[in-house]
Amino acid sequence: MIAALTGGTGFVGGHLARALRREGHAVRALVRDRRRGAALEAQGCALVEGGLDDAAALARLVDGAEAVFHVAGAVAAPSRDAFFAVNAEGAGRVAAAAARARVGRLVHVSSLAVSGPSRRGEPIDESASPRPVTPYGESKRAGEEAVRLAGAPFVIVRPPAVYGPGDREFLRLFRLARAGVAPLLGDGRQELSLVYGPDLAEALVCAARAEATLGRTYHAAGPEVVSQRELVAAIGAAVGRAPRVVPLPAPLVRAALHVAGAAARVAGRASVLSPEKAPELLAPAWTCSSAALERDAGWRASTPLAEGLRRTAEAYREAGWL
Repeated sequence: MIAALTGGTGFVGGHLARALRREGHAVRALVRDRRRGAALEAQGCALVEGGLDDAAALARLVDGAEAVFHVAGAVAAPSRDAFFAVNAEGAGRVAAAAARARVGRLVHVSSLAVSGPSRRGEPIDESASPRPVTPYGESKRAGEEAVRLAGAPFVIVRPPAVYGPGDREFLRLFRLARAGVAPLLGDGRQELSLVYGPDLAEALVCAARAEATLGRTYHAAGPEVVSQRELVAAIGAAVGRAPRVVPLPAPLVRAALHVAGAAARVAGRASVLSPEKAPELLAPAWTCSSAALERDAGWRASTPLAEGLRRTAEAYREAGWL
């Protein structure tokens, strides 16, 4: 098939482009800067220059495509409005372009942040009402609504935290663990679902081709649930060092977020750390079940957490990041 892709120069989009090319699909990727798309071009992807606010570029991107994968999004932004400009309005423009081009399927990558936090020991499923607790989660929920209203055949996938080769968010934890330190937010008992980047890419491809997924929303996570404390220990094992655990009480976390947010505003830059992030970082759990996606699309994450972390550490070392 011809697959159109946004976010191909990013972490998840890069893994998705490779998964599509491995299966022999033609990939057309939207890029703001052709130079940033060099790796995609080297894999045989065609590039379309433009952004989510460029209607002409979006029309070229989706023209003749059988599937559109909308992966692009903002995980850090200087304001709530900035989140909505990318994650809601951008998603709406992509979905509208897909509808006009009569694309067979739009796969929209959302986030577990839309579902909201869960209780310890009770992974959330898709039947729960959305409960976003951050501006990011609210903007992703608005993006989902824009997709549903656009008129294109769609499937929405909400992954939890994504890790793997090429990711720079988890890189910070790997570097701290290598230095012998492992910060824990609150009491360290927060439970987490995660998904390995290449596994998520396979989930998106499966969601695109399964008839049963049409018009539905799914979580896509690995089957293992770990506490923060267990995760930092596993990252330590991946880098070959047992880090010293440093608990950060909730009041200290909130204070640090205020300082980080103020510093980002003064510097005029976006940051994932801000006071609005506290309800996410200090929630009891962010866990979800992927049983529905396995039922409807036959997908199940194939990479155990320990193996995924080992491969990630290895890739970081090869890239010179660790």
